[in-house]
Amino acid sequence: MPKVICIIPSRYQSSRFEGKPLADICGKPMIQHVYERASKAGTVEYVAVATDDERIFARVRDFGGNAIMTSEHHRSGTDRIAEAVSTLDLDEEDIVVNIQGDQPLFVPVQIDEVVGPLLEDSSLEMSTLIYRIEREEEIHHPNAVKTVFNSDHFAIYFSRATIPCDRDGEEETSYYKHHGIYAYRRSFLAIFTDLQRGPLEKLESLEQLRALEHGYRIKVVETQHDSVEVDTEEEIERVRQIISEESKKVDS
Repeated sequence: MPKVICIIPSRYQSSRFEGKPLADICGKPMIQHVYERASKAGTVEYVAVATDDERIFARVRDFGGNAIMTSEHHRSGTDRIAEAVSTLDLDEEDIVVNIQGDQPLFVPVQIDEVVGPLLEDSSLEMSTLIYRIEREEEIHHPNAVKTVFNSDHFAIYFSRATIPCDRDGEEETSYYKHHGIYAYRRSFLAIFTDLQRGPLEKLESLEQLRALEHGYRIKVVETQHDSVEVDTEEEIERVRQIISEESKKVDS
């Protein structure tokens, strides 16, 4: 049985929200909320934060987490994870889960959902989560990445634009949002990092398009759990309110 580990890529610099991983949410830095939730997934044997920033590294160590220092020159979170994984003793068929450090509200079972196809089918190299959009504003918001996929649940495309496009406005359709949770076969990480960035990845600024542009398949798994991604300081206030309400329910 392949081993499942989780690596959380995290960097301090951000054009929209500098220092986001260390932003306080109800007494803990955001990165700690992500780390603790990842550690609760039933399939995961090891969790670590991969970062290029000493402040994040130190804070993770302070709360007892595993942290791995990586280069500051990586093109994407997956590239950062690949470097971190190279320091670990993993077999080629082992599974690496990538959870972005700005998802402090994801549900631990989502990790089990995304790794399921790779545990069941050894020929699969990569999978990711999608969620059927319920909030109307996300259909058109560029921060909510949309996904279209074929009848076998393999991704056809990811875009910040609204896809599919109902040209005549006469068809009933569902829109699916991409969650930034991936699972990769260990052997595929080395392949992925050697691929050249294609024009679509550069245009959309979406690393998963690199795999599609080079002909690799991405299995999409529909989850019933939504997750708020923190892209701005305004969004973090919404997350604080949600976590505060969750804590009240646990205490009552």
